[in-house]
Amino acid sequence: MNIESGKDSSRSLWKVSIFLGCLLVAALVVASCTSGTATSSSGMGTVSVMLSDPATCQAPSGPFSHVYVTITDIKAHVSATASDSDPGWVDLAPALSKTPKQVDLLGLANNQCFLATLGDSLQLQAGTYQQIRVILAPNSATVSSNACSTASAANCVVLTSDSSVHALNLSSEAQTGIKIPSGQIASGGFTIAAGQTKDLDIDFNTCESIVKQGNGQYRLKPVLHAGEVSTTSTSINGKVLDKATGNPVNGSVLVAVEQKDSTGVDRISMSKPANADGTFVFCPLSSGGGTYDVVIVGTRQDGVLYEPSIVTGVAVGSTTGNVNLYLPAVTATSSAALNGIVTSQTAASAATVADVQLSGLESASTATYTIPLPPTATQTSDTLAVETAPSTGTLTCPAGTDCVAYTLTLPSGGPYVGAWSASGATLAQSAPLASYVVDGIAIVPGSGGTLDCSPSEMKSPVNALAGVGPFTVAVSNLTFTSCQ
Repeated sequence: MNIESGKDSSRSLWKVSIFLGCLLVAALVVASCTSGTATSSSGMGTVSVMLSDPATCQAPSGPFSHVYVTITDIKAHVSATASDSDPGWVDLAPALSKTPKQVDLLGLANNQCFLATLGDSLQLQAGTYQQIRVILAPNSATVSSNACSTASAANCVVLTSDSSVHALNLSSEAQTGIKIPSGQIASGGFTIAAGQTKDLDIDFNTCESIVKQGNGQYRLKPVLHAGEVSTTSTSINGKVLDKATGNPVNGSVLVAVEQKDSTGVDRISMSKPANADGTFVFCPLSSGGGTYDVVIVGTRQDGVLYEPSIVTGVAVGSTTGNVNLYLPAVTATSSAALNGIVTSQTAASAATVADVQLSGLESASTATYTIPLPPTATQTSDTLAVETAPSTGTLTCPAGTDCVAYTLTLPSGGPYVGAWSASGATLAQSAPLASYVVDGIAIVPGSGGTLDCSPSEMKSPVNALAGVGPFTVAVSNLTFTSCQ
């Protein structure tokens, strides 16, 4: 569901950020962002476009050694509701249409944050941009020095296991672009005002954006977010230690930065593994969206799960200092396997396919956090992406539905939570055993993030963990209806 200066460990979420730097504006005033309302002001700014250092779960532990995409354009619009054919789209990288750039999303950064420059600086009208699109080349396109040539495609993945190259199938992304709507942009829009220099970060969650289909092919199901960043103090960093030993964890650690959505639930903005020495750095991060909560999970080398640690209220440009991970009193009871089924159907009660993003939510200290999935052989992203399908020989769907079975393996203990402090956070456990809610968000397949079904979000509370584990819990079905 990360390489920091090429040094991060091999398991995590692959995230790629497109950095729109140096937005120098000579305008006067920009109206505040309102969803669906175009806002602009007079004056021009200067924009340059770059790729930032990604988070990866690449080789040797992850399934992919390379993920190549060919970018042909990046566009922005001041209206949150502008359609593909509406006027007013601003081309942020016009040179790409003539010379597309193929980028390895798992490549090494050439400095602390950035992978590549995507275009020359250009003038940009001041305004509040509420929609951004990243346009990829169709697989039939001719690409110079194509790394995907053996797959006869412009976009591809390279498997860790045998170095084989497979086309990465696209849907509308090649024609209309991967859409980042206002709801996935911090503060609802990116505002360029008079005399300001601003930067925009687009976070591409590569790990959650690739789906292996039943026919063995790979499809891009893009998950993107955006927000303002600063050219200075753009990071949050820290170090994770095993409380019992005082040393870095002998195993794998996944660190996530989260912010609250409109419902008050902490959602993962970015995640990556800690380095072998326990250190982590997130860069660049949005400086315009307030503070972040840092949520940490870990798996010891023998498979035992640590209980989550959460540091709240961390500002961009700050360090968490040393953060401890705690083992449960009885390590054999460290995990909780949450098993369930997702179903999807149309308003006419007919079976239909849907993409669903699954995560485990936990409430602690009056807040609700997304607990990232601890890294294991079967869990390589912070949340789980599934796709419903017709009944198979091993799974019979309820009548009139497509379905999919899932397992979320999470820590059985309650999280340790504490507020950020310059002298280091003091963490306290919220409860001895965890109390989860399985959360599912439905997305139209191949849409780039358009919500599906009514309602598009379903939640199933998990029966409280009790007694002695390891725990295996049956979760009530997530039943999505009125889907496309």
